[in-house]
Amino acid sequence: MAVALSSPHPVVGVVGGGIAGLCTALELSAAGCQVTLLERAAATGGKLRCSGAPGAAIDAGPTVFTLREVFEQVFRAAGSSLSDHLTLRPLHILARHAWSAGETLDLYADSARSAAAIRDFAGPGEADGYLRFCADSARVYQTLDQGFMRAPQPSLGGLIAHAGVRGLPDLFRLRAFRSLWDVLGDYFRDPRLRQLFGRYATYCGSSPFSAPATLMLVAHVEQAGVWQIDGGMHALARALHALLLARGATVRCATEVQRVQLHAGRVQALQLADGERLRVDAAVLTCDTAAVAAGLFGADAAPAAHPVSTAERSLSALTWTAQVPTSGFELLRHNVFFSDDYAAEFDRILTQRRLPLHPTVYLCAQDRETPAGIAAGQPERLLCLVNAPPIGDTHEYGCEEIAQCLTQTLATMQRCGLQLLAAPEQLQPTTPTDFNRLFPGSGGALYGQATHGWRASFRRPGARTRIPGLYLAGGSTHPGPGLPMAALSGRNAARCLLQDQGLMTR
Repeated sequence: MAVALSSPHPVVGVVGGGIAGLCTALELSAAGCQVTLLERAAATGGKLRCSGAPGAAIDAGPTVFTLREVFEQVFRAAGSSLSDHLTLRPLHILARHAWSAGETLDLYADSARSAAAIRDFAGPGEADGYLRFCADSARVYQTLDQGFMRAPQPSLGGLIAHAGVRGLPDLFRLRAFRSLWDVLGDYFRDPRLRQLFGRYATYCGSSPFSAPATLMLVAHVEQAGVWQIDGGMHALARALHALLLARGATVRCATEVQRVQLHAGRVQALQLADGERLRVDAAVLTCDTAAVAAGLFGADAAPAAHPVSTAERSLSALTWTAQVPTSGFELLRHNVFFSDDYAAEFDRILTQRRLPLHPTVYLCAQDRETPAGIAAGQPERLLCLVNAPPIGDTHEYGCEEIAQCLTQTLATMQRCGLQLLAAPEQLQPTTPTDFNRLFPGSGGALYGQATHGWRASFRRPGARTRIPGLYLAGGSTHPGPGLPMAALSGRNAARCLLQDQGLMTR
């Protein structure tokens, strides 16, 4: 609903300087709003964070850049272009996967090359299944792209209406009522390939045994292109930050918002932790929505989001960053080392709420496939990640527990031939407890709610809330986690705000 404004240019507070907050603020600034972005950390970027010394910083958050066109649209809407700010390099090999020293498989940006690799790895039947899987994942993506992912509010009715009568057969072919793991059996008999493509569920913090088959669309997203960013992933946040300042917005880091204040039932001000009161016409919260529901922005704002139970949370992670030499395995930028019992791994994490005994390991070797490259035997920047339970608000991970998981993590990689030539103390951990401190209210969950069951995607909050003038964005809102999805959520929030203020037609 449109409301009377205190000025022709709405004053908007955007809380949180992650990708969603930066994209929200940029779109609003480009539309003429007076925007102040408030970030409690010392720098913007949110989960797109770094560790290590300047000049040798290690990306310690998202490491995969996909759906480039989403960010092209973000920069274009601000009167600029992505290529003016960032240099992107396409990856021709998407990732290297290993189960043992003698079992490795590369997936390529070219599906025909991937099919040939799968044929050599597991036989012609599996290669044919892969090509069918690619074709079906493309159809799933095309069915959900405009009618669901880019829609401002998640709605089954809206999806059906967008599809129309002619599109209804495509909706039925989504197989949303079956799990991803189950549907993968329609394409692959080799359990290793089901494990590989089942891992796509973890991209939104979910189990392949519970996530809907619609998540197979991730395969199409990767086939559409994976890039690396010169200067590291955080260069994206720096570029958005710089463009935001150039468009006249105010960015205040090390500034914590304590409470959203209402007057006559609508947003009036943001109360800061230092006592300052920032008058606004509207506000966008880009934190985890669980923090809103838990009252971390005051009791008045809590009804804007629904509570998220521990059982509903997405996966957390235990990560290590290091700059150390490696040997024995030819790393690419993206590498996955699989456990030998995927079902047991997820049961231990999500049912027993414990760190995995035999974890699947993701390793991002950040000096690989760069113009400078890495000389043999020289230290290289690494991010190592294993999935973990989202209990960072109730469980403090001790040194012994972390060390035990590190031992098992190194063992998984060693089984595949990789040695990290480092003492354990050279690997700096970040636990679910640490993630909960970084992102309060989340319990360490990195992706909001888990996408378990077909209804899960429709339960994510949309941009509009029941409180006039208050909007939500970020990876825990629709359309979900991941850099491009967070950017889309920010654009959705900005457009809903502008529509409600009468500054943009629907």
